[in-house]
Amino acid sequence: MSDKHVIRTEWKGNMAFEADVNGHKVMMDATTEGGGQNSGASPKKLQLVALSGCTGMDVVSILQKMRVNIEKVNIEVQGDVADEHPKHYTKMHVIYEFTGKDLPLDKLEKAVRMSEETYCGVEALYRKAIEVTSEIKIIES
Repeated sequence: MSDKHVIRTEWKGNMAFEADVNGHKVMMDATTEGGGQNSGASPKKLQLVALSGCTGMDVVSILQKMRVNIEKVNIEVQGDVADEHPKHYTKMHVIYEFTGKDLPLDKLEKAVRMSEETYCGVEALYRKAIEVTSEIKIIES
């Protein structure tokens, strides 16, 4: 039998909602232009957060198993938004920025590819609906 994940979200007034994710509180709200008070993250942008966290955890874990000594990893996810309603993402682009000394590009590429093609469940779902692309940047320390 497969796992089932469950979260609960409570309306906090106006446009604000608070989600409980395993005891972690996630505030969501609309911008002031959207009728909210900007007291939390946009639900749509949290889709970008989910992708960055999912693939980031995969990539770091894989690189650690490969004994690649990374000092820092930053992940930027860019999402192109449809012009018409529903205003969903039409494309996402992931930029992996690795900092370290003499980092092996082939291993970085392999770790990213393994996350994209095998391990990241968030990306697997997104790829069924939209184009997801990526690039790697290396910063020598």
